[in-house]
Amino acid sequence: MTELAQTATGQPDWGVFGRPLFLDEEARALSRVGVVDVGSNSVRLVVFDGAARSPAYFYNEKIMCGLGAGLRETGRLNPEGKKRALSAIRRFQKLAQGMGIPPLTAVATAAVREAQDGPAFREEIERETGLSLWVIDGEEEARLSAQGVLLGWPEASGLVCDIGGSSMELAVVSHGEVGKRVTSPLGPLKLQGLKGGRKGIKDHIAPIMKDLAETMGTDHPRIYLVGGSWRAIARIDMERRNYPLHVLHEYRMSSRSVTDTIKFIRNSDMGKLRAKTGTSSTRMALVPIASEVLRQLVRTFHPKEICVSSYGIREGLLYEQMPQTVRERDPLIEACRFSEMKDARIPGFGKQLHAFIEPMFRARQYEKMRLIRAACLLHDVTWRAHPDYRAEVCFDNATRANLGGLNHKERIFLGLALLHRYKNSRDNTPFADLIDMLSDKEIRDAEVLGKAMRFGAMFAVDVPTNMAKLTYYPKKKELVLTLRPEAEDLFGEVTKARFQSLANSLGAKTEVRHLKG
Repeated sequence: MTELAQTATGQPDWGVFGRPLFLDEEARALSRVGVVDVGSNSVRLVVFDGAARSPAYFYNEKIMCGLGAGLRETGRLNPEGKKRALSAIRRFQKLAQGMGIPPLTAVATAAVREAQDGPAFREEIERETGLSLWVIDGEEEARLSAQGVLLGWPEASGLVCDIGGSSMELAVVSHGEVGKRVTSPLGPLKLQGLKGGRKGIKDHIAPIMKDLAETMGTDHPRIYLVGGSWRAIARIDMERRNYPLHVLHEYRMSSRSVTDTIKFIRNSDMGKLRAKTGTSSTRMALVPIASEVLRQLVRTFHPKEICVSSYGIREGLLYEQMPQTVRERDPLIEACRFSEMKDARIPGFGKQLHAFIEPMFRARQYEKMRLIRAACLLHDVTWRAHPDYRAEVCFDNATRANLGGLNHKERIFLGLALLHRYKNSRDNTPFADLIDMLSDKEIRDAEVLGKAMRFGAMFAVDVPTNMAKLTYYPKKKELVLTLRPEAEDLFGEVTKARFQSLANSLGAKTEVRHLKG
């Protein structure tokens, strides 16, 4: 592969892609970070690894300890929960030492901060394990959760709602900043045991929710849901709707869908529902109470859209350590570039491929152009898969990968484009129900993008733009390939077939122009 062009100052010209984030020492310092989250219901270790702006989960383990169970009645942490939490933290410390990562960052939320024996438990953890536990207040918990949402959605605008076992936090996000925030005692563990059944819980929630609305306002078009109980409800919503893509991050619901799902939960056998959705029994036990909180949240704030975020306080802690220059990067592009660097046959070729096919797509909107960039970066990262299944592996990776910064339809678009990078036809693939979520135009655009990459990859021996030029005239429905003399031998039988297949998807006629030496 040829070297990068130089700018006037002699620096590498990275063009539209910008300098790779993982070449920056400031970003590489964040490449592996361990976080322990001691919540009211669970204790979890997450070790982040990869491109700092869009980290991969190198390790993720959760223990359902129930520290906050009975806190409302006793004012103290659950004794059995303390034993389980201490055991889990001992294990997490050993794991971190074995991985050779820097000291763990550990936070505790509502249960530890509210319990009479919370300070003593914190001291016990430090004495027994050496881990210093940072006990954060409700507003700080809200801020960190909102930062986690910003890690995955840099353009997020609306109200972040994070539900834990013993509390529920709200925070406003807009223009990459966290604004007003507030905490409330609306965690399902704290609501357990209230007298009066569902009506008693409803009557208890209503005045608290009213106060939250007066504090935060109700002019938020979008609510971002953070927390295990919300994700469990979203998974049930998928089951009720027979939704084909079981990726919770960026899953979206309407207010009506939430209402229908809450009715579905009330009328369902919870054991059967737990088995169908793969939800733990401990989590499922809290779902009926959490669903009542969600029902009143939606009725009070009237959002137009409800989005589920898999990113929360743990990702917010990582975001906290990022310099602003890192925060401003596109999480999708950074994740794809890291994947290319790690797995592609020719790292860096995605940028050259993009330059070759870009003239076909210049009139597209920014959101579609960033998907085209992402596809070019990922176009060859699954080359190790068996050739008979490579196209399907591409699709599966794109739709189910841990990627931030794209919604479900964009995941499917990206997956379909990558499928067509390796395969002309999508017939007899097992993804028909997912592909049907796209419009006819989106399906056609993904096919064209995939076949453009499939054709451009035939010039991988060099920078494709040094060998040929691809031009599309949409009004005339004409696809023109201009070949330099040194590229003539590359334009063989298979290359010609791929060029014609691309033209067929466009419904265009072709012309090949031969430059003289």
